[in-house]
Amino acid sequence: MPKTSPESASETPNTFRVEKDSLGEVQVPASACYGAQTQRAVDNFSVSGYTLPEEFLRAIVAIKKAAAEANLSLGLLDSEMAQAIVQACDRLDDRDFAEQFPVDVFQTGSGTSTNMNVNEVLAHMASAQSGLTVGANDHVNMCQSSNDVIPTAIHLSALLALQNKLLPALVHLIEIIEQKAQSVQGVVKTGRTHLMDAVPIALSQELNAWAAQVRLCKERIESTLPRLEQVAQGGTAVGTGLNAHAEFAEVIAQRLSRDCGVSLRPAENPFAAIASQDTAVEVSGQLKTLAVALMKIANDLRWMNSGPLAGFGEIALPALQPGSSIMPGKVNPVIAESVSMVAAKVIGNDTTLTVAGQSGNFQLNVMLPVIAYSLLESIRILATSARMLADKAIAGFTVDETRMQEALARNPILVTALNPVIGYAKAADIAKAAYASGRPVLDVAVEMTDLSESELKQLLDPARLSRGGIVDEK
Repeated sequence: MPKTSPESASETPNTFRVEKDSLGEVQVPASACYGAQTQRAVDNFSVSGYTLPEEFLRAIVAIKKAAAEANLSLGLLDSEMAQAIVQACDRLDDRDFAEQFPVDVFQTGSGTSTNMNVNEVLAHMASAQSGLTVGANDHVNMCQSSNDVIPTAIHLSALLALQNKLLPALVHLIEIIEQKAQSVQGVVKTGRTHLMDAVPIALSQELNAWAAQVRLCKERIESTLPRLEQVAQGGTAVGTGLNAHAEFAEVIAQRLSRDCGVSLRPAENPFAAIASQDTAVEVSGQLKTLAVALMKIANDLRWMNSGPLAGFGEIALPALQPGSSIMPGKVNPVIAESVSMVAAKVIGNDTTLTVAGQSGNFQLNVMLPVIAYSLLESIRILATSARMLADKAIAGFTVDETRMQEALARNPILVTALNPVIGYAKAADIAKAAYASGRPVLDVAVEMTDLSESELKQLLDPARLSRGGIVDEK
């Protein structure tokens, strides 16, 4: 392995060096820290141009660092070699992640190409820095297999992304919705079922229903974390732990937990952890549920904002950008539309994960890279869109209370409150008459019942109706 540092190698980007692996010689760019196996993957898998997310690659690097420390503590690596690997892990920067990990997502199903990509980069950097001959397989990959490294990296990267990005974003979204609900206390509007007028509801009730949806989604996601905390590392190729120290699984879980600020433990059954990706599929299912909830909220906002003249026009979302290249003055609900597209993408990713998850053939799932990519993409875009929905749509919308009250006064469905007093059939007659004449239901009820106007005003008071229960005429 040449001892050229990444810095000096990058000075001659158009030259090549020769690397060898078990299949023979390969030309590798002189500026690359990776070796022959990575180059073969680059040559073989020119599929999409999509590479695995940085947070996933960083999870693999964290595994390599923890493995070196574990192997040192178990007496399998000497201190110089272990320190060289650890320092190489610590030295990787943003440029390295952009340039040194070029393998396409659509590669070998085990993710071996990506595991070896990381092994080769770290071995090259460790050798260049220390003067030792650090082996990608023998040292960096000691006590490991791609078959346990990649599943562990899926769990670790998803766990970190959920804890550091998505769950805080959902807490923020819930807080913003609840703050907005508090600010519109006392505002009553026409409820809608089947997109048709229904009995009154407080706007705060409608918003708090959104908050409850998001909170339940958050709780569902949190319920998956204990299973993400179980990692395959130590099972090596098929779960038996062949070529790994008997204590390696426990020691590396402790090291990774310390380094990454999480609570990891060896999988209860390493064979299942390597052969299946059920936990990733479970997490994706909860992300899909969140996507469905966010799309519902986004569509409610779009409908409530619609118009402003020919639609509901109950609220006005913040005007963020011109909405048309031909219609001057048009402003569209762009944030809600963006969130809906994110939701559609996450739902599609869940289908990908569902198909990929069942591809555990005997002792190994063979769609691990696309599982990693799709799961992390869903987490990332849900986190950013949840904050965007909170800050750029919900926090800033204004309420047209006058328009809400005008619609509410004309709503014949208010007559529902008279059912316990005059019966369903009589109430239906009043509603039909109000529809036909376009008059307020109060005026029609005065004419068609023996109840006084004051009694009817009390019975038909929208604020009272929004509190539910049976309205006593007395």
